[in-house]
Amino acid sequence: MKLLQSLISVVTISALIALSANVSAKGRPGGGDGGGTSSGLDATEASHLTFMREEEKLARDVYLTFADMYPDQTVFSNIATKSEQTHTDTMRDKLEQFGLPDPNPNTNALPFSIGIFKGYEWGSYFTKNYYELTTKGSNSELDALYVGAFIEELDMHDIADCPAVMVDAGYPDPCGLRYTDERALKNSYSSLIKGSENHLRAYVGQIEAVIGQGNYVAQYLSQDEVNTILGR
Repeated sequence: MKLLQSLISVVTISALIALSANVSAKGRPGGGDGGGTSSGLDATEASHLTFMREEEKLARDVYLTFADMYPDQTVFSNIATKSEQTHTDTMRDKLEQFGLPDPNPNTNALPFSIGIFKGYEWGSYFTKNYYELTTKGSNSELDALYVGAFIEELDMHDIADCPAVMVDAGYPDPCGLRYTDERALKNSYSSLIKGSENHLRAYVGQIEAVIGQGNYVAQYLSQDEVNTILGR
């Protein structure tokens, strides 16, 4: 067992060194317009893909937590088990396709993996968000529905443009769908956005059943963007 753990550590360290060697790649401070990684992606694309693997896991984990808190509200379990599970698996498969390490290889070891994020670059960010979002949603079922809608708005922004935490770390904006020229990523990200649009409509439908039709206020995207998604 100790030998296996040592081998795993060596592989992990090697992967980190490989990624660190690309800090001056395209899109990072001081970078040029080359800088591809061994995966064929540049450092920005690689980091964003890794980020999205964890963000999709975040959505799944939060919704599974709410499904346990509010078992009569089936929207949480439906989206978590039927959609977000597929989404996080899709991002895992993209990491594998491009030869990148999975920040959370035990994602599907439920329920033990819920709320656990171990990515060296973004893991602490998602751990913090998981606890903040689930704490907010624990106040009431309506609060949990608002958290779900917030996550979907945030997700759409982060997929298409660039997560604020990545911009703060020095990555360009955009760094996602509007940045990459990799067809495989474009197709996957476009599919994720369509899924998030459907999820937002589902959450808003449940919210407005309580607060009244047409009264939902955008939480992260602009109101015009949300109204377009909702068909208003």
